[in-house]
Amino acid sequence: MTSPKGVIETKAWSFLKGWRGFGFQLRISSMKKTILLYAAGLAGAALLLQWVQYKYVARAFATEIYIVLIAAGFSVLGAFVGYRLTRKPATEGFQKNDAAIQSLGITPREYATLELLASGHTNKEIARKLDVSPNTVKTHLAKLYEKLEVQRRTQAVQKAKDLALIP
Repeated sequence: MTSPKGVIETKAWSFLKGWRGFGFQLRISSMKKTILLYAAGLAGAALLLQWVQYKYVARAFATEIYIVLIAAGFSVLGAFVGYRLTRKPATEGFQKNDAAIQSLGITPREYATLELLASGHTNKEIARKLDVSPNTVKTHLAKLYEKLEVQRRTQAVQKAKDLALIP
């Protein structure tokens, strides 16, 4: 069937006749129809060639492909089992170890200094927050190092966490 405007309409393309996309009616001319048919044929041929190539590769390297698939499967299984076995139980929250604080002889002012030290403050910042001089902070830290038997700030924080003095 030919429409008055010279557009060829067939039963195969009749479903497109009434389609309205972005405000225009889709009509396919004979030239565009030919181009679309050739494009579809070329796409089908390319798909067929890719499928044939896949079949060749799958046969030529079947053993290697199976080894990779098994290795990937075991990797996923190992990660899953490792996650399940090493999952940490939910803690109820931090509870300060008062017994350790008393046995070490840590004063409330030294404990406040330790908390600020663990949160990453400098000596000057700790002094400002506690309303003391920086020399007093140094004295508190020296006493803490002595009581915790450490040499440096990072060691003091780590040992305090190990003893459950700070969260």
